[in-house]
Amino acid sequence: MGAGKSCIGRKLAARLHMPFLDADTEIEAAAGMPITEIFTRFGEAHFREGERRVIGRLLEGKPCILATGGGAFMDGQTRSLIRDRAISVWLRADLDLLVKRTAGRGHRPLLNQGDPRQTLAALMEKRYPVYAQADIVVDSADEVPEVTVKRVLEALACHQAVTP
Repeated sequence: MGAGKSCIGRKLAARLHMPFLDADTEIEAAAGMPITEIFTRFGEAHFREGERRVIGRLLEGKPCILATGGGAFMDGQTRSLIRDRAISVWLRADLDLLVKRTAGRGHRPLLNQGDPRQTLAALMEKRYPVYAQADIVVDSADEVPEVTVKRVLEALACHQAVTP
């Protein structure tokens, strides 16, 4: 949360002339309710099941830039789907930047309980070792998005040059 997945994803899609899809938006459309309501009514496990189905469906479609929610890659089955059908990119950000970017935004269910900084730190400790399994890792810093997009494009070019 706050690494820039949606912002960088949109700009990257425009540069590559590909459609941009946001998994969270697609999940809300499929469920007919906001993610916060899915979490409240059915819990995280139910949300992750639906998320996996939606991401699987999206990855079966035309090539696109797909931004997934922060917890999607944590699910082993979802991670396998992504690994088998896509190139995964982790936009790595430090704690201070994530706190700054997520401050005052109530649409993030996992940050609506307790101290957001502590929650983000705990999520980073748990998630970053798994995120490190992504095909590509690009640092997201407090700079204009175009700089990060350029780094992603360079990393993609290197990845494609190395991957047969």
